[in-house]
Amino acid sequence: MPQLEVDGARLTYDDEGPRDGDGVPLVFVHGWTANRHRWDHQMEHFASERRVVRLDLRGHGESTGAGARTIEELANDVLALLDHLGIDRFVLVGHSMGGMISQTIALAHPERVERMVLVNSIGRMAYSRGRGLLMAASTLVPFRLFVAANIQRAFAPGYPREEIREYIRASAATPREVVMTLYSAMRAFDVLDRAGEIRVPTLMVHGYHDVQLPVKQMLRLAKGCPDAVIRILDAGHELPVEKPAELTATLDWFLSR
Repeated sequence: MPQLEVDGARLTYDDEGPRDGDGVPLVFVHGWTANRHRWDHQMEHFASERRVVRLDLRGHGESTGAGARTIEELANDVLALLDHLGIDRFVLVGHSMGGMISQTIALAHPERVERMVLVNSIGRMAYSRGRGLLMAASTLVPFRLFVAANIQRAFAPGYPREEIREYIRASAATPREVVMTLYSAMRAFDVLDRAGEIRVPTLMVHGYHDVQLPVKQMLRLAKGCPDAVIRILDAGHELPVEKPAELTATLDWFLSR
């Protein structure tokens, strides 16, 4: 797989699909402790007709490098990759923390973003009491148990346990320093008061059963975003893998509007 050296990190990425296909390239950005394979279904579907790029963020998946200190630093990594690939204008699709990265790029470089899709993402972190206690306990329990608790609650009730265990194993492979540094970065992320500055057509698609970042938090962002369209699907926080076909169909609908 191709890789790019960026500021002390080696980013692993996929760049597929026809260069002269319909529409500008799609850029998929995964979330906290995840990797680029969250987008397997969407990659397979869209790469048949247009250029599609996805990456493992630094410290995740098959990318190396210490965790970034801010969401802006992760956004700079994504932009460095796109510049390297010669992609000037694109559609951003970001899940959870990837949605925070996407918002950061759209606010800083609106001329480069044709459209944006935020999947289970928000404009300001506001953890529930339960999530706060879980994070506070992170220094007292084995790292794997901490990761397992976070991933377990990310899925809607009834999702197959054996599949959840696979995602727990993959997330636990993310270095603890990366996980905790980016947790702090997400807590510091706040663009809610700048929602009105997001002028690109934006789709906010969310899982109804998301307890990590509840729907009501997404609605706070949508309320201030002038070009937002909302879709709620029957899923939890891990919508890209819980309902991959439904998410892909929703993206198809949005891109064809």
